[in-house]
Amino acid sequence: MAFSEYLADRVSQFLNEKSVSFITKKMMGGLLFMVDNKMYVAVIKEEIMARIHPDIYDESLEKEGCNKMNFTGKPMKGFVFLSDEAIDLEANLNYWLQLALDFNPFAKASKKRKSSKN
Repeated sequence: MAFSEYLADRVSQFLNEKSVSFITKKMMGGLLFMVDNKMYVAVIKEEIMARIHPDIYDESLEKEGCNKMNFTGKPMKGFVFLSDEAIDLEANLNYWLQLALDFNPFAKASKKRKSSKN
């Protein structure tokens, strides 16, 4: 799995400094950070995929380095990719991580998949 360990460490440090409990999962070709059993952000290659409030989605896309997330070719409102231009400085990264953290209590948790028995 190719993802920036340096960027993952920066996300972990932010959450630890905020005393936020989180877990990580390797998936989506990167490292997913979960807060309260909900997707918070993911480090994919050299970018961050963040889950932000849909009400600020369009406004956020106007910021340098913030792009639509479109794994399937169809953008998902509230999910953005953040390139180096958006997250190179610590203050910039912290801005986006805090936006995602602020939205987390309002985010819906994904439904657990039922395991099939053979």
